[in-house]
Amino acid sequence: MPRKLRIIPHLSSADLKERYQTSCDPVESRRWHLLWLVSEHHTLTAAAEAIGLGYDYARRIVRTYNTEGVTSVRNRRRDKRPDQSRSLLNEHQLEELKTRLKSPPADGGVWSGPKVARVMAQMLGREHVWPQRGWDYLKLVGYSCQEPRPQHVKGDAEAKTAFKKTPHA
Repeated sequence: MPRKLRIIPHLSSADLKERYQTSCDPVESRRWHLLWLVSEHHTLTAAAEAIGLGYDYARRIVRTYNTEGVTSVRNRRRDKRPDQSRSLLNEHQLEELKTRLKSPPADGGVWSGPKVARVMAQMLGREHVWPQRGWDYLKLVGYSCQEPRPQHVKGDAEAKTAFKKTPHA
């Protein structure tokens, strides 16, 4: 019979269960779940298998919890990358872009991703903004690039108006 791994009771079994159930981070939630199962007298092998963790990783979680306590369960990957906004434009610049999109572009035609990217590069003082980001911002502000269908060069305008006026059976 495998020997059961003991954990130092930094928190009670009920507290471990509550932290497991209320954790928003999936990595931390699995760690709390493992600690709760081990505190409920499950073997480490059974607890790791139930959660889907490897035995060595589960053992490392329990060891660090025993030595460091509650702070060892924290997901440290979040510390390595700062929480930064992926947005290029702030709210004021976004409103400025919306008003700019109400008028036609400088070269005529309709707004496109590359055209909006050039305008954004000017607003931000950058040399280059990728065209895909321009398209993303077109969609973000709800711009629809709908335009009327092109007219045929040889089309007869009188026949077209006569066709529109007559009811179809």
